[in-house]
Amino acid sequence: MEFMLETICDIKNNKKRTKEETIQHTRINKWLQKLRVEDILIRGLKWSKLLDPNKKGQWWLSGNMTSPTDNAEEVATKIDKEVLEAQKMLQLAAAQRMNTDARRAIFCIIMSGDDYLDAFEKLLRLALPGRQDREIMRVLLECCLREKAFNKYYTVLASKLCENDKNQKFTLQYCLWDHFKELDSMELLRSMHLAKFIAEMLTSFTLSLSVLKTVDLSDSLQLTPRRIMHFRMLFEAIFEKPDKLVWNVFTRIAVAPELETLRNGILFFIREYVASTNQAAAKKFRVAKKALNNLEGVLM
Repeated sequence: MEFMLETICDIKNNKKRTKEETIQHTRINKWLQKLRVEDILIRGLKWSKLLDPNKKGQWWLSGNMTSPTDNAEEVATKIDKEVLEAQKMLQLAAAQRMNTDARRAIFCIIMSGDDYLDAFEKLLRLALPGRQDREIMRVLLECCLREKAFNKYYTVLASKLCENDKNQKFTLQYCLWDHFKELDSMELLRSMHLAKFIAEMLTSFTLSLSVLKTVDLSDSLQLTPRRIMHFRMLFEAIFEKPDKLVWNVFTRIAVAPELETLRNGILFFIREYVASTNQAAAKKFRVAKKALNNLEGVLM
């Protein structure tokens, strides 16, 4: 901003800078290069001509001028393609039961994002009224669970959203608790994706194991075969990570007195249903057990 104001004042006062290449000028050049603006036109004038340091006289009246109609067909084709893609995305949203304008908009942004940052920025600009922003995490999780193969794109995006707004973290926790209630009727693929999703959120430290506090992992009446399978996949996914990550994940719930029941439930479940049938998991279980007894809460 300061550079722009100085430049405007210099133009107004017909003042020429002594140095042709300032630091700010260099930064602007690099910024324009990152934006790939070489082919962008301003009233038919290319950026390459505008930034040419060797231009003389009335350079804006000669050379590198193109007719605005030269690329009309190309632009029209691009617009048609984008419209077609948007229509397909809306049809897909309808098929996924995105039955409100907010959910459809969120769905289209998440599914059409160039990467997680692109989707994140577009979701922020969506400016949903009231509490409709809670739909973001619900739609995101639903998209993840409907994939044929698990995609970490959703976990990275979810972590970014939680990092930006703690309310998204609370919404995600409630979403997971709702899904825990459906485990007995949930399809195997959805259950597997959900387990991997939670494992990624735990090992990225977006969530802690306290998210499991609504589940009694030591109650044999609650531990139906489908629930056992789900939480076994969850802990096995965590145990695939390095010892340092495993230690830190379990240490995060080691200190809080109110989580003692959860800690006991986790120890019971892993010992009975994970470590007893998986030798590699048994080694990780020893790390997890020590971490749960790490009352100082020291992280690796």
